[in-house]
Parts: sequence; structure tokens; C-alpha cells
Amino acid sequence: MLVAANKPLIHWASMNLFKAAVVCVAFVAADGGKISAETPPTAVSADSVKLPESTNSIGMEFKLIPAGTFTMVEGDDAHEVTLTQPFKMGVHEVTQAQYEKVMGVNPSGFRGADNPVEKVSWNDAVEFCRKLSELPAEKAAGNVYRLPTEAEWEYACRAGTTTKYSFGDDESELGNYAWSLENSGDKTHPVGGKKPNAWGLYDMHGNVWEWCRDWYDEFSRGELTDSPGPVTGSGRVIRGGGSSLAAEHCRSTSRLWSRPTDRFSGFGFRVSLSPSGK
Repeated sequence: MLVAANKPLIHWASMNLFKAAVVCVAFVAADGGKISAETPPTAVSADSVKLPESTNSIGMEFKLIPAGTFTMVEGDDAHEVTLTQPFKMGVHEVTQAQYEKVMGVNPSGFRGADNPVEKVSWNDAVEFCRKLSELPAEKAAGNVYRLPTEAEWEYACRAGTTTKYSFGDDESELGNYAWSLENSGDKTHPVGGKKPNAWGLYDMHGNVWEWCRDWYDEFSRGELTDSPGPVTGSGRVIRGGGSSLAAEHCRSTSRLWSRPTDRFSGFGFRVSLSPSGK
């Protein structure tokens, strides 16, 4: 079974088979203008912080996340990570309308233009980033989109906190911030329908699992700076939990891995980019 986020995790396909066999399963993720040159705040706080924002040519909103140091994951595998450069993070998960505009298809099972796209593989998400970067307005602006690294994802999710969730430790409050098994009806919902975290990012907990750039790793690397993740592996990291998962499985540290070609229900993503476009 899938265990705590700081322990080895099973592959998603195996988990789906397990879920199918057992009812209750326990297991522990507007203008295309150039990126603003405005310097983001460097102080990391659990209080709400208004970060610089921008909108690209297809209406995707971004926050400029400040550089900083944080403790990644928890327990015996907790380790310090320093991100030396600010980066842009999508305010929302990529919607079905945005995905279809760029890719020409909508593979989602839970249909809705403003719902997060899902049933997309890691390869699909990377291809979306490539095609988005090739749009004339984005190319002219020098914007090169990518998936966030796992360290960037957790740092942005935590938004300065050290608690189980970006809003604190009280699991009963998750319904104010996320679509999880307790309130979702076991389906996805339009992005941005719940409260954001302190840095203005929505749905970092629940709704859909989000692909990260990294290969899966077991976190035995100690202190890291600008962690790019391992250079190879058999599965890519997905983060944040989803609408079909209980609250305890939508924590800031919740993580799985899956093959880059897997297209499971509830697999989505959000995009990021560096101010330099790299």
C-alpha cells in the first residue's frame, strides 16, 4: 500500500488496482508580455503575501515566487532545500479549455472548460509546455514554459509554512482550501473555487494530482541547492493529492510516482517558468 510521503511509495497503476479490489484503502499531491522585472519579496511568511503577478497570451495567471530556503518533506527524510532564484508558478492547475486551445484535444473524464485537465501523462504535460512556448506571443516574449521541479512545487505549496497543510495542521479546515474525497463527490471541480494559499496559489491540495519535472527519489541527499532531482529513474513525481483522496492524503508532502506515459484519471498539472525563460 501507499504509505507516508517520506517513505517509499508504490506506483500509481498498482494503487489503482488495489483501490479497485478494496473499498477502503489507506495510503499517504492577458497579454503574453515578458516576465516582470519587479523584484519579489524575499521574506518567507505564513501570512498572506501579495506577490507580483502576470497573465500570458492565453489567459494563464502566474505568481512570481520568491527565492528562499525551506525544509522539504518530513520525518527522517526531511532535508533543507535552498532555491536561489525566483520562479513563476501557475496560479491554477491547467484547465481543459487552456489545454484544448494549445493541444487541440481534451482527454479529461470529468468534463468542464474550467475544470483541471486530467488523464494526461507526464509526456503530455511536457508537450503542452513546449507547444505553449512556441505560440507566437509567448515566443516573442521569450517565455519558455516547463513543469515545476518537485522542490519548487512543495516550496510554492507550503508558502512559508511548516505545517501539514499550507493553512495549518487542522485537517477539518481542508474543505475551505481543497476538493478532496470529503467534499468533491469523487470528481474534479473548476479551478480556483476554494481559498488560495498565502502566496495566492489555488488547489495546491486536492482536485488533481500534479506532475513535477523530477524523476522519483527517496530523499537521501541531505541539504540541497536548486535541486533538479535525480538524473534518471523509472517514474516521475506527482504531487498534491486529488478529489478522490481523503484529506490526510492531500498534505503538502503527499507524493507518488508514475510512469511518464501513464494517463490516469485525476492526473493533471500546472506550469511554471523562470524569469529568464529557462
